[in-house]
Amino acid sequence: MAQSARVAVIGAGVAGLAAARELHREGHHVVVLEKRHSLGGTWLYDSRVDSDPLSLDPARDVVGTSLYHSLRTNLPRQLMGFLDYPFAKRPHEDQRTFPGHEEVLRFLNEFADEFRLRELIRFCTEVVRVERAERRNDAWVVESRNHGSDSAVVVREVYDAVVVCNGHFTEPQLAEVPGIEKWRGYQIHSHNYRTPKSFMGQVVVLIGLGPSAFDISREVATVAKEVHITTRAPNVTVGKSDNHENIWLHKMIEFVYEDGKVVFQDGSSVHADTIFYCTGYKYHFPFIETNGIVTIDDDNRVGPLYKHVFPPHLAPWLSFIGMPKQDTPFLTTELQSKWLAHVLSGKVLLPTEEEMMSDVENYYHHMEETGVPKSFTHVLPPNEIEYRNWLLAQVEMPPLKEWRGRMYRECVKFAKAKLDGYRDQWDDDYWDAVIASQEVNHLANGQDVGVAEDVA
Repeated sequence: MAQSARVAVIGAGVAGLAAARELHREGHHVVVLEKRHSLGGTWLYDSRVDSDPLSLDPARDVVGTSLYHSLRTNLPRQLMGFLDYPFAKRPHEDQRTFPGHEEVLRFLNEFADEFRLRELIRFCTEVVRVERAERRNDAWVVESRNHGSDSAVVVREVYDAVVVCNGHFTEPQLAEVPGIEKWRGYQIHSHNYRTPKSFMGQVVVLIGLGPSAFDISREVATVAKEVHITTRAPNVTVGKSDNHENIWLHKMIEFVYEDGKVVFQDGSSVHADTIFYCTGYKYHFPFIETNGIVTIDDDNRVGPLYKHVFPPHLAPWLSFIGMPKQDTPFLTTELQSKWLAHVLSGKVLLPTEEEMMSDVENYYHHMEETGVPKSFTHVLPPNEIEYRNWLLAQVEMPPLKEWRGRMYRECVKFAKAKLDGYRDQWDDDYWDAVIASQEVNHLANGQDVGVAEDVA
C-alpha cells in the first residue's frame, strides 16, 4: 500500500508547481509556501528592484525576480512545457515560438488552475527556518511568517518532508574586478535591470557573455553611447561588433581606476560611467539548517546531493528540485518531481546512504579527472538527456523522443553563435514536421522513441 506524507514545498515557481502536482497525484498532503503574492517564481515580473543595485547589502529589500521588461525565452516553447501539458499557442496571445515572459506566466497560471494547485498554496508566506525535529530525518520543523498579517508572528509547523524549490536566480554572483573598491562609477547586477532608459548617453562596461548579457547589451546599446562587453571566455575576437556601431568586445578587465578608467587585458581602455555585471547567480538557502550536512561552497556546489536531488544522509525527507542549470527546467523539474513523489510513497526505493554517497563521490571524481570546474557541478550538458531518461526509468516511463534532444542542441548552437534576432530565425515548419513524424512513428510502433544512443 502506498504511503502518504505531509510535505512542505518551498516556492511556487516552475519547480514548486511541478513538485506540488506530482506529490498531490501520488496522494501526499501538500502545502506550498510562497513568499510572494502570486505564483510564477522568477516568471512573475516586478518592475521594482533591490534597494542595493549590486544586491550585496544583507539588509536590502529583496525583489524575487530577475526578469527584465523585454525578456523573451531563450528556449522554444516546445521545450518549455510538461510531458502531458504542452506550452501551446493560444488565440489572441503571444504566438511566437520564443515568447515573452508574460506568456510563460500565463501558461503557469493555466497549469496551476488545470491541476487545482492554487488551493495548495499559501501566498505571502515567507519560510524563515527549516530544521529537523529532534534530529529525526522524517520530521521537519518549518517556521514561517505571513506578510499579509502580523509579520512578527512566526508559525511553527511539523512536516514529514520538505522539498526546496526556491529557485536560483535571485542571489547575484559578482566577478572580481581589481581596483573596484576605489572606482567611483555606478555598478549594477542584471538582477536589478528592468529597462535601458537610465543608461542614456552612457559608456557602459558589461561583464559576461551569457544569454542575458547578449540580450541586455543589445538593448542597452539602443540608448547608450558605447557598450563594451568583457569576458573571460577564451578565443574572444576583440574589437567592434560587425552588426552594431557602438558595441565592442574585450578580454576581461585588468584594472579600474578612481577616475573611471577601465583597462582591459587586451590593452585597450575606456572611461566608463557604469559597470554592469551579467555574471550569474549563487544558490541560496538561508532558511535551511542541517548542521553542516548540506553545504554550499565557494564554487557554488551544493552538496552532497544524489542525482542533484537528495542529500544521502537526509533522504528522502529533504530534497531539492530544480537545481540543474543550462537545461530545460520545466521538463527536468517534472521528472525529478515524479521520482521524488514515487520515492516518498514507497513505490520506488532509493539506494542505501552509503551507495548514494559513493555515487556522489564518483561524480565529483569524474569531474576532477576530466577537468570540469566545481562551479559546473549542477550543469547538466552534455549529459542532460541521459539524466532525464534515467529519471524516467526510475518511474517506469519510456525514454524521451529524439526530437527533444535535437531541438535543444540546435537551440544551444543558435545561442552560442550570438546571432542578433536568432529567435525569429527559428524554422518552425521544419521542427513541426520533425515532431509530427516522430509522433506518427510512436503510434505505429506502439512505443516512444528513445535517445539514449545519442548520448556520448
